[in-house]
Amino acid sequence: MRKWLGSAVVALALVLGACSGEHEATPPPVNSVPSQGTQTDQAVTALPASVPTQISIPKIGAQSSLIALGLNPDQTVEVPPVTQPMQAGWYDKAPTPGELGPAIILGHVDGNHKPGIFYRLKEMAAGDEILVTRTDGTKAKFLVDRVKQVSKSEFPTDEVYGDTTKPELRLITCGGVFDKDARSYKDNIIVFASLVPSTT
Repeated sequence: MRKWLGSAVVALALVLGACSGEHEATPPPVNSVPSQGTQTDQAVTALPASVPTQISIPKIGAQSSLIALGLNPDQTVEVPPVTQPMQAGWYDKAPTPGELGPAIILGHVDGNHKPGIFYRLKEMAAGDEILVTRTDGTKAKFLVDRVKQVSKSEFPTDEVYGDTTKPELRLITCGGVFDKDARSYKDNIIVFASLVPSTT
């Protein structure tokens, strides 16, 4: 695995346990439709590194600028401010979206008593489109391969952050049952997507 993976990735799985639960409606089960073969099966050339500036997900009507997320002093990974639940962020220790490897974008399911940018992430299914605008003027297009809902205690670290043979993208938020005592959801919703040969 790449050097950026390390303990910081494990910490990311843990810090996502702190997702806000201020919007207390429990999200419904994830739409876990397996891939039936999409454009992601085509050969695709990795893009050069370029910082992402915006994400757009037409299926769920989600659009946000992207802020850089690094590491906290305790080596846990930063998340977007819970007071700005519609703000998504990109983990800047991972590849940029479109580069070889798994790029990581995080967003809250809710916060500040409102639904968050990824509140409807659970509705995503194989073949859905994700667009990421980059500072070099290109727009990287990804298609969803699969969606998983997993317990935070069983977060699939290697599957999410391990090396890949093509440019891929992960979208991560909270989901599942809301634990009122912990003020947190018990699961994570993870969208796995792959770059397709279409940029502008």
